[in-house]
Amino acid sequence: MTDTELKHFDSAIFLKTVTAKAGVYVMLNAAAEVLYVGKAKNLRKRLSSYFRASGLTTKTVALVGRIHDIEVTVTSSEREALLLEQNLIKQYKPPYNILLRDDKSYPYIYLSTDHEHPRLSIHRGRKTGKGQYFGPYPSAAAVRESLSWLQKVFRVRQCEDSYYKGRSRPCLQYQIGRCSGPCVGVVSDQEYALDVKYTELFLKGKSSDIQADLANQMERHAAALEFEQAAELRDRIAHLQQVQSTQCIEGETGDMDILGGVMDGGQVCIQLVCVRGGRVLGSRSYFPKSQLEEPLVMQLEAFVAQHYLIGSGASDIPREIISNIMLDDSDLLAASLSEQAGRQVSLSHKVRSNRAKWQNLALTAAEQNLKNRLASSASSLKRFKALQEVLGLEALPERLECFDISHSSGEATVASCVVFDGNGPLKSDYRKMNIDGIAPGDDYAAMYQALSRRYTRVKAGEVLMPDILFIDGGKGQLTQAKTVMAELGIEDLLMVGVAKGSDRRAGLEILIRGDDGREISLPDNSPALHLIQHIRDESHRFAITGHKARRDKSRRQSTLEGIPGVGAKRRRELLRHFGGLQGVKQAGVEDLRRVPGISEKIALQIYEDLRSA
Repeated sequence: MTDTELKHFDSAIFLKTVTAKAGVYVMLNAAAEVLYVGKAKNLRKRLSSYFRASGLTTKTVALVGRIHDIEVTVTSSEREALLLEQNLIKQYKPPYNILLRDDKSYPYIYLSTDHEHPRLSIHRGRKTGKGQYFGPYPSAAAVRESLSWLQKVFRVRQCEDSYYKGRSRPCLQYQIGRCSGPCVGVVSDQEYALDVKYTELFLKGKSSDIQADLANQMERHAAALEFEQAAELRDRIAHLQQVQSTQCIEGETGDMDILGGVMDGGQVCIQLVCVRGGRVLGSRSYFPKSQLEEPLVMQLEAFVAQHYLIGSGASDIPREIISNIMLDDSDLLAASLSEQAGRQVSLSHKVRSNRAKWQNLALTAAEQNLKNRLASSASSLKRFKALQEVLGLEALPERLECFDISHSSGEATVASCVVFDGNGPLKSDYRKMNIDGIAPGDDYAAMYQALSRRYTRVKAGEVLMPDILFIDGGKGQLTQAKTVMAELGIEDLLMVGVAKGSDRRAGLEILIRGDDGREISLPDNSPALHLIQHIRDESHRFAITGHKARRDKSRRQSTLEGIPGVGAKRRRELLRHFGGLQGVKQAGVEDLRRVPGISEKIALQIYEDLRSA
């Protein structure tokens, strides 16, 4: 903390001038960075609570100690203050606010209606297509699960229109019974339209109507001795009954989200269960972070505000939100959500009958997921303590980084940087780097370039400094790391090389310390070794993923695309004239000049570039 930050904030003078109206306050540190954003019905009363002589938690005292200034915005109502608060939280992501990590739009199932044979697909973003949107679903996994089930039962196509147009015979989806083959006329338009109708009814929660219709059809086919068709309908009915037993509660309808919130060990889990048309679309766990250790009710209120108020369309907001505890701001939240949705939205916590079953389902899932997370955290802490002991560190390491290099015979070299903290992989801090300008296959030069780029940013304060830097490799790679740190003037960073054992089997790794060159071998049951293997394997996986993506992209790209002056039209003319890329490569300058639109200068450019590639 700098001397400037330690400068005393005169709260007494500030509180004398602050208004008692509703509004939003923004707490800033000495660097004018946002620490915390809050709202209040009475700004003077709320802000005074931060500067009282006693009764503050240790973390709140730490926040107050960093305050250098407070900016206040007066609003016309508490509802307006709530909306402004959420916009500012989304914009600045203050470290002391309760934050949700996921900022993606909600996924929907989209049924196109502007096509002769409508298609089902997953959709995110603006709803501009002609058709119907069903959802929102809590996650893409829930959408994919529903689409997979719909493929088996109603067999409505899910292929892209471009793929559909190019078919001359049924594809694999038809062969395995997951599409009725409308692209080649295997199914009549009337039969396909009926499958689309059933799909629509199911997504609207009207499974009982489908079952009744299918049962009538089955009886007609059985009476006509068409037993094969009757058996197929029987299987469809069985599938519907199965999904109803797992997703629906008999006699229940409506659109609602159920929130189960639990708190234990300083962590919170909020389980979101989405119900539309009386059918459970799926559920998802959220683990909001709060440096101030706010009580559970405040974390649930912050979740509702962030999840629904910012970036949500009217269709994303359910008609009812049920929580397992009463929210203090339920009236304010309900009014704000109703205004945004353009219809009545209610918040409740005392429910009976079927709603109570869903409420209990969400609460049970939250308890189990938080229990699993705490168990994982305890295991992670055990590994970090073992690592501290093995390396003889004075303090428990809190941040680990590991680098690896991946390529195929020198092609498309990619470096990976993965980061672990006390909770395990910190994927938001992972980075991939494309390596260029080195001799193909030179792993040492690749490691030098990756570390130079990363730790130049670390030195500048743009990226946090790790406690330990692991290098996947032996003494050669570790030497590159030491060279980079010496050039950048970075001292006191412990570097450890992770070299494979004599026969490259897991459990025989040798650790090489960068400070004294000492080699350490750990038993295969060591928790410290398990942690090192985990971060090493994760960096290896991440590097390979990046390399394959880069390699595949380069291989899909035509050699002609990188030649100056050769755009899409000229590429097309060249390929048409010579019958393909090989013909272009074999052509001389005079041959190239004969192609429409190719001048002598461009012909020479193409000739030289293709031979130097």
